[in-house]
Amino acid sequence: MDQPLAYLERIREYYLALGYQTPYRWASFDDVPFCPVTKPAHEASFAIITTAAPYQSGKGDQGPGAPYNGATKFFSVYSGSTQSEPDLRISHVAIDRTHTTAEDQASYFPLRALKILQSNGGIGHIAPRFHGLPTNRSHNTTIQVDSKEIVQRCLEDKADAAILVPNCPVCHQSVAIAARALETAGIPTVITGCARDIIELVGVPRFLFNDFPLGNSAGIPGDENSQLQITRLAISLLENAVKPRTTQQSPFQWPGPADWKKDYSNIALLSKQQLAQKRKEFDAAKLVAPKKPAR
Repeated sequence: MDQPLAYLERIREYYLALGYQTPYRWASFDDVPFCPVTKPAHEASFAIITTAAPYQSGKGDQGPGAPYNGATKFFSVYSGSTQSEPDLRISHVAIDRTHTTAEDQASYFPLRALKILQSNGGIGHIAPRFHGLPTNRSHNTTIQVDSKEIVQRCLEDKADAAILVPNCPVCHQSVAIAARALETAGIPTVITGCARDIIELVGVPRFLFNDFPLGNSAGIPGDENSQLQITRLAISLLENAVKPRTTQQSPFQWPGPADWKKDYSNIALLSKQQLAQKRKEFDAAKLVAPKKPAR
């Protein structure tokens, strides 16, 4: 089986090459909380936790194929109704923009698949709200502020379980931390994601790994079968895992070029001039992004 992309190593080398001398310190925990399920899936209410952002009119390109758009970042937990399909975008985070375009919301937000499972009795209910989790680089903010808010809202919604779906590398860290908090509060969780090394470094109860380019944690774009089966696998993993740090890989393969893993943040493919331009673009994006509010 093809090896997963080593995001931690790739990102470290990339930012050092851009001239940032202090490598980012990723979260890592020895102990992993694990809350067994208390209801079978066909009776349980499921919450969705996402790192996608609501579409914001007047804040630039957020559509399929959009370049990175820091102006649409959010810094506080938000919630939305699951009664209708929301308009969520992922232009604000570092997905793989070479091999995917975020053209199908169902590939990164599994509401449609969960509704199908609900209609055929695969799950009991979908919680009345989904919750947006900020992609905070600060471990402390994610632990002390954002995760606590996610827990509170899931408790208010009487969620029996939660499915968490990240997009970018730091998104994977954020949902992993939130999953730990939810488990500690008595809400079992499962993460569906694409960055295996980040999730396993943090340490989570249950992880369904999809070996796809970042931005497709819930399935292959335009492929409803993969989206449905991946969500079904995640629910099965939630029910059947017996210990923390349980990782399962989905059987689906990315339908695009087989060598997609070589491109993401790969300094070996960039000239000095290209690296200088990337640093310029990165610094410019930080100026465009909204200022993080004081906590």
